[in-house]
Parts: sequence; structure tokens; C-alpha cells
Amino acid sequence: MVGTSTTEPITAPYGSWATPFFARAIVRETIGFGTIVVDSGDIYWIETRPAEDGRHVIVCRKRDGSVSDILPAGFNARTRVHEYGGGAFTVHNGVVYFTQFDDQQLYVIIPGHQPQCLNTRPGMRFADLSYDDRFQRIIAVCEDNRKDDEEAINMIVSVTPDKTGDYRILAAGADFYSSPRISPDGKKLAWISWKHPNLPWDSSSLYVAEFGDNGKLGKPQHIAGGEMESILQPEWAPDGTLYFVSDKSDWWNLYRLRNNQVESVFEKQAEFGRPPWHLGYSQYAIVSHDEILCSYNTGGFWRLGVIDPNSKKLHEIKSDFTDIWWLKLASGKAIFRGASPTKPQSIVMMDLAGKAFHTLASSARIEVEESMISVPQPIEFPSGDGRAHGLFYAPKNKNYRAPAGEKPPLLVKVHGGPTSIASTMVNLELQFWTSRGFAVLDLNYRGSVGYGRGYRELLHGQWGVNDVEDAVSGARFLVERGDVDEQRIVISGGSAGGYTVLCAATSSKLFKAGACYYGITDLEAMMRDTHKFESCLTEKLIGPYPRRRDLFRQRSAIHHPDKVSFPLIFFQGLEDKIVPPNQTVLMMESLKKRGIPVACIMFPGEQHGFRGGETIRRSLDAELFFYSKVLGFKIPGDVAKIEITNLSMRY
Repeated sequence: MVGTSTTEPITAPYGSWATPFFARAIVRETIGFGTIVVDSGDIYWIETRPAEDGRHVIVCRKRDGSVSDILPAGFNARTRVHEYGGGAFTVHNGVVYFTQFDDQQLYVIIPGHQPQCLNTRPGMRFADLSYDDRFQRIIAVCEDNRKDDEEAINMIVSVTPDKTGDYRILAAGADFYSSPRISPDGKKLAWISWKHPNLPWDSSSLYVAEFGDNGKLGKPQHIAGGEMESILQPEWAPDGTLYFVSDKSDWWNLYRLRNNQVESVFEKQAEFGRPPWHLGYSQYAIVSHDEILCSYNTGGFWRLGVIDPNSKKLHEIKSDFTDIWWLKLASGKAIFRGASPTKPQSIVMMDLAGKAFHTLASSARIEVEESMISVPQPIEFPSGDGRAHGLFYAPKNKNYRAPAGEKPPLLVKVHGGPTSIASTMVNLELQFWTSRGFAVLDLNYRGSVGYGRGYRELLHGQWGVNDVEDAVSGARFLVERGDVDEQRIVISGGSAGGYTVLCAATSSKLFKAGACYYGITDLEAMMRDTHKFESCLTEKLIGPYPRRRDLFRQRSAIHHPDKVSFPLIFFQGLEDKIVPPNQTVLMMESLKKRGIPVACIMFPGEQHGFRGGETIRRSLDAELFFYSKVLGFKIPGDVAKIEITNLSMRY
């Protein structure tokens, strides 16, 4: 068991503690879970395996309890629609249909046979798959990238499995589509669409259309959504009632269409959905006309419950899980991906009364002693003219104690998105830091989800300002509370979080070092180079371009290397289409010329968000090594050294 010790604690400075959470072990012994699909009582899910270079493997648990890989070596069920993907497979009567990552084409696995390609349409991608039993075909969100010099075209299509390459456009004309859902009688299709410059959590609409006898869709009917309203996860009840999530009350709550009227199912200041960065996820499931199993978020913590839509009452199901995804039903049971501050993410089976929970698969294949785990404490603190949120993790390692009077260094973690949220599930990469003697603030800055639409919109026009202010305010709050050492505060983030790190570097002297993972250095370059899904992200978060070009340049670190106040380390995938590597290279070279201590590691084959095991291991070790040199503490054990330019120079 990791963390077991019978000796007295060793006295050693914070940051220099030996950890049971070695980067290599974290990579080798942990996996991730994705899309869950249920077919005739069999349960399928995606496992993301860093030890296999981040391969997405379809796994099946049969009704007899046996578990096996469905996807053979050499295949990777991952789609690049919207670049973030999701919903890369579906199952019908034991036959598996999936998108193969290498060519983004649809494949089929018939039991006892090797995967076979269904279509050969290079440049087209497929996601959010479902099977249309009435017309014997796959329905999917499709993204046509065949013209390199033009914006991708998004649509909903059908693909007939027995006719290679035969596809039919069912819905088109909007900039984006998601969530095509077939009614129980096979006669209707519901879906969500939205247009530039919106993202789906800003404004989206729900439509329904009827299938004709030829399989084509009739005239769409607008059900809900529009300006200032975001629609998520349409689901059909067995009786044909259409349910969905809307934030028109400021919170993502449940609604339904009944007798051609939209009505509220249940109102609560809580989020019953997540921002759809990925396709195909589910946060609720319809058990019957008077019972909806749901998960909902309050203050960053997810809970389970059952809603009676007739009485409009919610019964909370007591559980240890505080992070819940992919909620599905299977043979009278609930299936979901669950995790807690002390339990790694797992595929969980629960009876519908919530009285029995069984783990079907766990992401951590190492047993961790709970006494070694730092548990998050939710904090709320003043920032700007409002308040911000975060999760605070104190250092924890029962084998060590700090010298009397010493306070720990603080690592401020900034999530991506920026419309995302810090998860409460136990994260061995985060415990890598707390067990070494770091305190961690996992920041939910203004703009994060989980606190209502109004909180999300506080970042509109203020990206690179409010998020940085919240990072500084959160750190100062912990300093004033006496939890951390003001002279040893560092900041780390990926993607949009990396952008916040760079903005902090040019506007704050509080931090002593920063780690930027595939972060945005140049907002104008991002607009030119990034993919379609996020191409208008900056219009709401910064301002209209080119009219507010001044703000784009003002908040892009690439234009202000002279203002960078602390050392930086960069991590970048060479195949990143969201934040191209040339941004990182230009920023790094500018800092080198200025004499700022800087390091950079580029990873061939990696895209936006690292998946390869060796990449994750090397990044963790390199970030730790970087901080040790800047903050001046020793690392126990063998950690590979990296080159840090200008470290011996004054800055």
C-alpha cells in the first residue's frame, strides 16, 4: 500500500519531502474513463491509458460480470470533432461502431471479427454516435475538414453501415451541432445547434424534426434556446416526452416539452449540466414518468438525486461521490463515472434506491493509504468588486513534518476552458505536490462553471484581468489566513489556464515562478490559427476584433516580454491545433533575449492536453525540478534535470 510507514515523521523543509506519488508510478498505474454506453444490459466505456500513449480503448462488462477489451491493439476510439471530441462510439445488439483516431473514419466491430472501416471520406470526422434502429444506420455529428483553406462545415448525418461511404445530410446550415437523439418510436430526432460567435454555453437552441418514410428530416421545430440561453443534453422519455437542460433561470436546470409546451421540471440554484467541451456526455437519466435520476453541482461538489417531475421535489441520494459524469441506466441499475476527494475515478454501478454502490473498474491500480491524501477545503474570498472560489489543499504526508514556524510554498492551479471547473476528485498528479510539502489552490476564478450563468459571464470582456486578479486574491487570502509562505508562491495552468499564467507574469509580482502548459501567448495569432470551435472565443471574453485590437495586444504576453516578472517553464505539444507551437517558441525566445530564466519542453506527437504516459511523467518531474531551482529547495530521489536558460542571471 502506497504511503505505509511505521516510523516517526522526519523533520524536513516543505517541498523537499519524499513522496509515494512518483510521476512514473502515477502514469503507469492510472487510467482515465470516458463515454459510457449501455446495450442490452452490457456496459461499455472508454479507458484512456497513458501507458499506451493515451490510447482510447473500448471496454465491455458483460451481464455475467466478465470484463474485456473490445478494441484490439492498434485501434484508438477517439474523435476530433470540435478538436475536443466525445461520443466516439455506440453499440447496437453487440455490434460496436466507433471513430478511429488515425483517419477519423467510422469502423465496425462485429463480435469475433477485427474492426472494419465503414466509410472512406478523408477529411471528414464523426462524433456523438447513435444507432437508428428504424432505418438501420448510424446518426452522427459530422465535421467536414476537406478544404484546408476554408472553415470546417458541421452537420448531422446518417451513415448506412452496409453501403461503404454512403452518407446523407440530415441537418445543416448552423455553424455547430451536437446531441442528435432519436425518439423511442424512431419517428423524430432532437438536436442542439448554435452559431458564431457563440459557444454552446453562451447561446444554443434545441430543435425537433420528424423523419419521413425515406429517412429524411422534415421541417425543424424550434423548442427552446436562443440568445442568452444555453441548452444541454436533450433526452427522450419512454413515453416520448422530451427533456433537456436550460440555464434561462441563471442555472442549468431541467425542463421538458409536454403537450407542445415547455415547462420547468425542477428549479434549484445548482447546475444539472456541464459546459459541452466534449460531445455525448450525460448528467441525468429518465427512469420513468415520475422519476429522473440526476447529478447536480453546488459549490463545485456534485451530488446524486432523484427528481419527481410531478411533485417537483428532489430526493438527495447520499454517497461519497463528489464528481459524477456519464450517468446511464442499465437493467434497473445506474452506471456512472464517480470520484471523490479520497477515491479515484471509477466506473460505478448503483441500485436506483442509492443503497448499494459497486465499483466495476478503477482508474488507480495502486492502493493509496487514505491518510496520505490531502482533502480539498472549499474557500470563498473577496476579489475585485465581488467574490471568487477555489479548493484549498494543505500539504500532507504522514512521513514528514516541517520545521517549527515554517509555512509551505503555494502552487496556484488554474484550470482551462476558461469555462470549466476544478474537480473535487482525488487527483494523483495534484497529490504529487501536496505530498511533497506544497499547498495547492485549485482556483475557480470568475468565469468558471458551477456557480450559475452570472458567475460565468463575469469573465466577459475581462479575460486576462479577472482571472489573474482572482489568482492573486486567492493567494493573498491564504497568506493572510496564515496558511502559506508569501515568498514562495508559484502558478501553473494549461490552455486557457496557461494564458492566465502568462497574463499574471506580465501584471503581478506576487508569483515567484510559473508553468505554462500549451498556453495562449498571442490572442491575435490564436484567432488566425485556432480551430473553428474556439475561433470566436475571444469576441465575448476580450472584445470585437479588429475594433478592440488594442485589448488583444494589451492582454497578449508575446507583446510584453519586458513586463514578465518571474521565471517560466513551457510545455507544448508539437501537433497542437488549438494553441500552435509557434506561439510558445516565439514567447520563449523573447524571454531568453531579456534574460528571464526560462525552460521549454516540446513533445512530438502530443496535441492539446497531454495523453502520453512519458509526456505526463516528464512534465511533472520537470515542473518540480524547475521550482526547486527557482525557490531553492532540494528534491529527494532521482529526478531528471532540465536546461534552464538564464537561471544564473539576475532578473
